[in-house]
This record gives sequence, C-alpha cells and structure tokens, in this order.
Amino acid sequence: MALRYWTEFFDDLQNVRGRTRNTVMAYRRDLELYEEFEVLKKEITGIYEFLKNKGLSPRSQARVVSSLRTYFKFCEIQGLKVPRLDQLRSPKVKVALPKALSVADFQKLYEACQVEDVYKCARNQMTLLLLFGLGCRVSELIGLNLQDFNEFDQWLRVLGKGNKERLVPLTDSLLVELKDYLYKIRPQLTKDSSNHSILINDRGKRPSRVDIWRWMAAWSQKAGFDEPISPHKFRHGCATALLESGADLRSIQMLLGHSSIQTTQIYTSVATAHLEKEVDAHHPLSKKKSI
Repeated sequence: MALRYWTEFFDDLQNVRGRTRNTVMAYRRDLELYEEFEVLKKEITGIYEFLKNKGLSPRSQARVVSSLRTYFKFCEIQGLKVPRLDQLRSPKVKVALPKALSVADFQKLYEACQVEDVYKCARNQMTLLLLFGLGCRVSELIGLNLQDFNEFDQWLRVLGKGNKERLVPLTDSLLVELKDYLYKIRPQLTKDSSNHSILINDRGKRPSRVDIWRWMAAWSQKAGFDEPISPHKFRHGCATALLESGADLRSIQMLLGHSSIQTTQIYTSVATAHLEKEVDAHHPLSKKKSI
C-alpha cells in the first residue's frame, strides 16, 4: 500500500477509536479506491467523476468521501500536507425511509418459526422476541451473554458499535419469556459450560450472523413472504412502534444506541408517512369530492 500512515491510521481506527472490524474493512476498501484514483494524478475534486465511473451510487460515494476526510484529518495531525478538506463535499443523498417490520408480520414469523423440537422452537421464538423487544442489531444479538442479564433490575446489557454499552429495559412479558428460556430451555440446547451465549445454535454453540440470516430466510419462506425478512427490520419495527405509541425520540435514541439524535429522527418520517396513509384511508373528508 502506497498511502502514507496506512498502518498507523488503521491502528488508530481499531484500537483508539474502537471501530468494529466491518467498519475498518469499509475504510480499507474506500482508501484502496483512493489509491487507485491517486495514480491518475488528478485534482482531488476529480474523485467524484472517478467514483461515478466506477458505478458507485451517491450513497456509496458519500461514504468514500467521508472515509477520505477522516483519513486526511489523521494525516494532517501527523504533519502531512493534505488536500483542502473544503474541496471534499459529500454528494447529496436521498434518505430512504427504513422498512419497518409490522406487528402483524412479526406474528406471522413467530408462528412460522415453530418446529417439532420444543427446545429449538423456544430458541427460535426467543430470537425473534429479543430482536423485536430490544431493537438490537444482529451483531449485538449474537453477542449477548448470560452475565448481561440482570433479572432483579430487569434489563439486558447490550454491547453496541465502538464497544459502547447500553442497558436495555425488558418489558414484564419479555422478562418472563427470557427467564423461562434461560432456566428451562437453554440447558437442554448446550452442555458446554464455557459457552456463555444466551442464544444457542443447532450445534450447541454461539450463533453466527449466518445462522440468524439462515433462520430468518427459512421462517420468512414458511410465513409466505416474497423475500427473506431482514433482521434489521425488527430494529426499525421496534423504534417505529415505540414512536407511534408516544415514546420520545431521546428515549428511542438511548434504546437503539444511536450516537446522534439525527439518526433517530428518521423514524418521525416513518410515523408521519404511516399517519398520512391512515388519515387518507379512514378520514371522511379524504373521500369528499372537490366542488
């Protein structure tokens, strides 16, 4: 790699800033694109045309530009002369509303995940309950350990992006379901005392991301969905349901572990869109003909 401070930059990302492996790999891919662009000896503003010719969408272009700005700022601190950052502006990206899982679709999946083996059936149901009840990411779900559960105070400790911990409160019904699973079901799924994972896969080990996606694909097909339900839809569904029920944005931000309230605010658009549909469908004036 020809870029300056390549090793130092990624060491800083991972060990100082605490970025996840997936995030670090995304930075690596972005900087490899920049290295390819640098060979052309063009002004930095030519990066936009370069990325467009590479077939990158505006969202992907914005990510690359953001990665470059982070890298250049790091190099500048090291005393290296870098391109003017005001020449690197992220392209405008249309924010797509998150696709949230509805309560009705959750119920379909909950029924579809049932199998003859009572222990695996309970494990499947607990997987869905945790995804929808905690609003957690897949990586956070498979990382849940027995010691993260506080039965007395009724919460689960979730380890999010950048190794940031947050305590997620459990509803009374989810608490009962989780206790029943941990005391009666989990011991039948694994005898490995060194395995502290709350969820257990079919091999008696901690489930992987692939396990969760594979389960979700099978249950989605059985439930009659045209395509597999993404685990992330549970996170969006949890947030949207809370907002529509009157929860404030700050509480939802804390629940989801968003570093910025702006990330959480997108759910207000989802709720507003839902409200508009409801009004249009049910309000008597929506069907009134113009005079």
